[in-house]
Amino acid sequence: MAEIKPFQSLRISGLVRQFFYISVIIAFSFALQSLDTSHGNQSKRKIILRHADEDVILRDKKTGKDWHRLLGSVSLEHNQILMLCDSAHFYPDKNQVTAYGNIHIQQGDTLDIYGDYLFYDGVTETAVLTGNAELVDKETHLYTNSVTYDVKAEIAQYSDSGRIINGKNTLTSRMGRYYAATRIFNFKDNVKIVNPDYIMTADTMDYNTETKTAFFTGPSEMKGDSIYIYCEKGWYDTNNNISRIWRNAMLDNKKQIIRGDSLYYEEKNGYGQAFGNTSITDTSYHLSVAGHYAWYYRQPERFLVTDSAVFIQVSKKDSLFLHGDTIRSVTLSDTAGKSYRLMSAYYRCRIFSRDIQAKCDSLSYSFQDSIIRFYNEPVLWSEENQMTADSMALYTQNRQAERLELFSSAFIASQVDTMRFNQIKGRSLTGYFRDNELYKIDIKGNGESLYYLGEGDEIMAINKATSSDIEIYIVDGKISVIIENQNPEGVIDPPSDLPRGNPRLPGFRWYDHLRPKKVSDIFP
Repeated sequence: MAEIKPFQSLRISGLVRQFFYISVIIAFSFALQSLDTSHGNQSKRKIILRHADEDVILRDKKTGKDWHRLLGSVSLEHNQILMLCDSAHFYPDKNQVTAYGNIHIQQGDTLDIYGDYLFYDGVTETAVLTGNAELVDKETHLYTNSVTYDVKAEIAQYSDSGRIINGKNTLTSRMGRYYAATRIFNFKDNVKIVNPDYIMTADTMDYNTETKTAFFTGPSEMKGDSIYIYCEKGWYDTNNNISRIWRNAMLDNKKQIIRGDSLYYEEKNGYGQAFGNTSITDTSYHLSVAGHYAWYYRQPERFLVTDSAVFIQVSKKDSLFLHGDTIRSVTLSDTAGKSYRLMSAYYRCRIFSRDIQAKCDSLSYSFQDSIIRFYNEPVLWSEENQMTADSMALYTQNRQAERLELFSSAFIASQVDTMRFNQIKGRSLTGYFRDNELYKIDIKGNGESLYYLGEGDEIMAINKATSSDIEIYIVDGKISVIIENQNPEGVIDPPSDLPRGNPRLPGFRWYDHLRPKKVSDIFP
């Protein structure tokens, strides 16, 4: 081990002593600063009398401490605030003031509080004003019987009903709290906003006086001449008339009733969006559209619904359910200037009602003439009959089928048993309905028919015929009579001559596996 020489040891000791002296000086300096700061804070915590026309010093017999009776144009200051009044009792030892008449507290350039009576505690920096209490912060005015103000935290609160005026809005509640630093009110119990255009009520509400935005929790509703909103959580920008609501959210804009997990709405534009479990109901047309996302406009009325979209038209006898990837509705005007609705659905459409079912790739429904038009490989079923064509048009009246038009390559088929089918085809087809049931079919151009004769499971013969036009009558969903018009040609084969196999007319297809047999089947 290396030997430590004497002169090295002395040098190290000198450095230690030097470091010790410096540490003591630094610590002493901090102590002096702390003492100065402490005295400074102590002086700042004391209420200072700035002015009084008359200052009478009295002594409290119990405590032996002096107090001041101040009269006329009294002015006191404490930290951030200035207190003005007609008269006051000032207790320097307690650091408290009791003031009377024309109370005015000023904090900064914007906050003013008024009242008839004031108790101020300089230790807790709390002011209690009663009698015609009023708080003014820029454009915001609070009126109440009594208000407690925490000067340091800049929080005012009341518990005996209050009225706030902010711009065009008047807000009332039983209890309230105002955060002056952020200019936000918190209201509880019987909260109401009265605006020239609406009235809003809620259990609990936060209101930003700068942005004029209300945030509400619990059952809340807004009523106006052209809008009604209900929700249990949300916000409303009263300055721009924009809302975002959720939890049992519902909006009625007098044209549509919109529901969803979450709704967004711009009142000035009449525009909104709905997210999750969405539905749009039109009470005038007794129809509803549902999905998981939608946008909508109030005027001219139009909307789009997607993500598991379904259209529902309600009637007393039979409601109609339509599904498509997307359902859109627009409002148009005819040549006479009369407006009407045009609804369209596209991609993988399915329709279910008790009497009629259908599938196609896209369709449109005109409320002007009550016609549903089917496009791209449409199939329509009515009881036992399956009808196909290049395109179709279903004419309705009073929400019931009246007539069906099949254009180009019209084909109707019905099942006799698991292997055999009655078949009729032609260039075009017209089907007629009575009480939503198909009772007559007219085939126009290049008519061909193939149908089995017999009752029950016993097949008596097969009839094959061609004719320019064919007229068919249906009873209880089954072909009852076939009439071939204009140069008919055909043959009826007896049982012994029935052809082997299962004859098919050209273009025959059987789509029973695609047929919606219940409402849930409209979703592929």
